[in-house]
Amino acid sequence: MTLPVEPPVRPMLAKAAAKVPAGEGWWYEPKWDGFRALVFREGDRLEISSRSGKDLKRYFPELVGPLLAGLPDRAVVDGEVVLVGPQGLDFDLLGQRIHPAASRIDRLAAQTPADFVAFDLLALGGDDLREAPFSRRRELLVEVVGALPPPVHVTPATTDHATAVDWFNRFEGAGLDGVVAKASDSAYTEGKRTMVKVKHERTADMVVAGWRRHKDGHGVGSLLLGLYAGSGQLQHLGVASSFKATERVELLDDLAPHALDDPRDHPWAAWMAPEAHDDGQRLPGAPSRWSGGRDQAWFPLRPELVAEVGFNQLTAGRLRHPARFVRWRPDREAASCTYDQLEVAAPAELAELLHR
Repeated sequence: MTLPVEPPVRPMLAKAAAKVPAGEGWWYEPKWDGFRALVFREGDRLEISSRSGKDLKRYFPELVGPLLAGLPDRAVVDGEVVLVGPQGLDFDLLGQRIHPAASRIDRLAAQTPADFVAFDLLALGGDDLREAPFSRRRELLVEVVGALPPPVHVTPATTDHATAVDWFNRFEGAGLDGVVAKASDSAYTEGKRTMVKVKHERTADMVVAGWRRHKDGHGVGSLLLGLYAGSGQLQHLGVASSFKATERVELLDDLAPHALDDPRDHPWAAWMAPEAHDDGQRLPGAPSRWSGGRDQAWFPLRPELVAEVGFNQLTAGRLRHPARFVRWRPDREAASCTYDQLEVAAPAELAELLHR
């Protein structure tokens, strides 16, 4: 016996919008910040597949028992694996699970267990629901998941625009990424940007202290961004990227006058020393479990260039996603670019959404 929907399945995606869409025929949900996961359950068989089709079950063993115990005997559910910390959703802790050592995974699963938040139903019993309207899929999802105890949840959803805007504003401090809107009559379209996502966006002036070459070998692929902490150290926050081909070449001319001949003079010169990562510094360059073997070489710059960048979320003082370059700020002194300029959302209690 096989499910009516079998892996690999490409999750339905969302296109960005500047504001929460209004009008008839919309369903709204919180946008969870975790690992997208498709769960396939058939009898004793359980698969948890990432957005790219990788197996997530080995990294989150604590979810296997509750999903087998709670989901119908034959079902395919789309959702998000999240980890709730003291201040809300904690993507950094979640990322620590992607580790080759089973002993480490088991220890973290016991210390900081994850939750699964379901937000769509692709199959139930022998029925393929992908062509069914979202309103019907949502109704069935609530029936089969809504009463399950933690760590399995069904995401809150509403047709009320005012409630969606309230979620967008009030729960940013809990680590929610924004709001997702789905048309009531929409089918589940694999790999297509059928949904609408509205994410928090703000700007800040940051120090450009280095750059990496684009993967095709031509021009700038990303700018390494930093801010000064209260201790006076230049902390690495992340990168600005996604430049057009012409911009990648033009940026080389902008950066050339600021090249640092001796990298030992750079604030991040010691990033290769393991002990340098133990004192809270945010340092670039080190290969990680996320780098996939990509070249992480970077070119140091004198920390004097300032750029205004757009960003949508900070996690533990670090950019959650690559920033968007807006413009150069020749009127700003690099030393004035500190964490004080960042607006930090106040923590919010997640219990209202997860019923913990």
